[in-house]
Amino acid sequence: MRINRQQSHLSFRSNRRRRSGCVSLPLFLGVLVGITGMIVISWQWLGQRFNLNATTTPQTASFAAPQAAFDQGDLDTAIDMAQQILEHNPDDIDALKILTRALIYRSYSDYNQSIDRTIALDVTTAALNRMPNNIDVKALHAFVLQAVGRPVEAAALAREVLNIDAEHTLARTALALSYGSVGSFDVALRESQRAVQSTSTDIDALRALAISYSDLGQYQRAIETINRAIANNNRLLALHFEKALYAMQLGDADAATVAYFQVVTYAPENVKVRLRLCELSSLLRERDSAISYCQQVTEQAPDWADGWFQLGYEYFLQGDFVAARDNLNRCSTLQVMQNIPLAQRHFECWYLQGQAAEILGDCETLLTTYNEFRAMATDAAIQETWTYPPEGPPNCVGFVATAER
Repeated sequence: MRINRQQSHLSFRSNRRRRSGCVSLPLFLGVLVGITGMIVISWQWLGQRFNLNATTTPQTASFAAPQAAFDQGDLDTAIDMAQQILEHNPDDIDALKILTRALIYRSYSDYNQSIDRTIALDVTTAALNRMPNNIDVKALHAFVLQAVGRPVEAAALAREVLNIDAEHTLARTALALSYGSVGSFDVALRESQRAVQSTSTDIDALRALAISYSDLGQYQRAIETINRAIANNNRLLALHFEKALYAMQLGDADAATVAYFQVVTYAPENVKVRLRLCELSSLLRERDSAISYCQQVTEQAPDWADGWFQLGYEYFLQGDFVAARDNLNRCSTLQVMQNIPLAQRHFECWYLQGQAAEILGDCETLLTTYNEFRAMATDAAIQETWTYPPEGPPNCVGFVATAER
């Protein structure tokens, strides 16, 4: 940075010659005006030098802070600052955009942040009710709608915006993501490419383009594109998670590991990344590392069924069927207690738990688990199947449960 220093070269000298007599009025006024001008010029110079007269508008100052936080990946601060702005000015579009996007990206950053997408939907719904004709608000709402799994509504709203402003990047991005959500991958690619052409450094558009490439199996292009997004904001954790996913599709475990450790660097307490490292270590048959990472998950997030499933699965692969049964039981129990919808449950928690119990000769656990699975299969159409003969598991025919004795 170059610092321009301005220096005055005023000299203060005593007058050696004195004139006697009265000074004429015109001369006196001229001197007075000159001195006054020098004072004004000096004050203006000081103001410029020390920023004494800086007049940043509240809107500019307030928007700059959350934007800077977002650019640094500090989504918590960005969200807090944007909310403070919106408390005083609910219709501040810039703050609304920062808040919405920060909520969406934070929702992908860890296992327990999905609620942020619901909050973002509430925010944009309220804004749209206040400003139904504002195309920026419509684009934001479309962006959120596709994120919460409502792609048809998102696409319709995005098209409304694009009919007015064909170069609206966020609307085009929301449209691309919506098409991708319903399996129209070629159209999604075309729309995301147009979005990037409008603004080549827009993170949302670049991410949408990377997802489009991935949906079409072009994983190398997906990585190249997500790298461009990361170059613009390398602290958005969601981007690193997605890069690791694309790398895994190419079988590049090293690149995936580097991406995951970027997350660990920026968020040392992140639980989701430990689950991903457990899965990756399991694939690489690094059993000790896999167990270690999964145990960290269950210690930090004991209410997350996914961690118990992965830990139980890893024990099952290692032949420790007692530990597998017990950890998978935690997985199935948590899902029932939390009333997880049937379509979202890990049915492997029941099946593998039953298999471990059968290997151990634990008929009570096996029959209980099997009957729970059959009840769920009756209540909902699920893809997983697990069947025994009508009389039940062969090794447990005639077994009487403890409660019935």
